Amino acid sequence: MAFGELASAPSVVRFPIGLSAAIVSVLVMDEIMKRVPEGTTPPYVAASVLTRTTVDRAPARLAAVAHYLAGLGTGLLFTYFLLGAEWFFGGSSLLSVVSVTVLLYVLMVAFFVAVPLPRASGVDASRRTAISRGWALAAAGYLLVLVPVSVGLTLLVA
Repeated sequence: MAFGELASAPSVVRFPIGLSAAIVSVLVMDEIMKRVPEGTTPPYVAASVLTRTTVDRAPARLAAVAHYLAGLGTGLLFTYFLLGAEWFFGGSSLLSVVSVTVLLYVLMVAFFVAVPLPRASGVDASRRTAISRGWALAAAGYLLVLVPVSVGLTLLVA
């Protein structure tokens, strides 16, 4: 099977595939986050911003909900971006998949570092650096699972 066959799978099937791949990816991401310094902190950063509390006092349940919803949403976003790239490049190809993967990685890291992290309270500059580094590694791990699972399942359906 070739990447060119991705476009033959209907969008109505591709979004559930992206969501399914995101479930697997976020679970793998959880394991990566446990092994990286400050790796489990990013969900608490989101909860901190939402509740206006310090990161260390942010509600664990809200942190988990924010983390999993963002992970699932990113799987859908990958599918949407890939459909857009296929339109832009005139079909599916390795170039479209790699372009979307790089774009999504940059957006994931840049958004986290520029929007919620600076707004989180109770985090000094050195800890922000460690949290950013942990997030960058976890996001890379997420995409290293999401992309092949999503593309592979889509090719199976195509």
